[in-house]
Amino acid sequence: MKEISWAEFEAVELRTGTIIEVEDFPEARKPAWKLTIDFGPEIGTRRSSAQITDLYRRDDLLGRQVVGVVNFPPKQIGPVRSECLVTGFVQADGSVVLAQPERPVENGLKLA
Repeated sequence: MKEISWAEFEAVELRTGTIIEVEDFPEARKPAWKLTIDFGPEIGTRRSSAQITDLYRRDDLLGRQVVGVVNFPPKQIGPVRSECLVTGFVQADGSVVLAQPERPVENGLKLA
């Protein structure tokens, strides 16, 4: 494991957001959802794709708060321009458990 400095950690913008739209992503190589996430007034909404279909249905995701990285450069994933990275924990079977606040908080708060 590579150690990083405190300054490197502080440079990563891990923010809270609420999933406001979930769409099918049939073009994805691996099953995934297209997500629209509201990160609050300072950051606004961002789009992403997430390979989380093993554990989460559309109805499970709408309105759910997540933690996302909002300061990566946009990345083209097939027809989707991913503007943030939704974080989660990859289990041994490859399924992903989303990282999320343990109680509701304002959208856009930075992880400290």
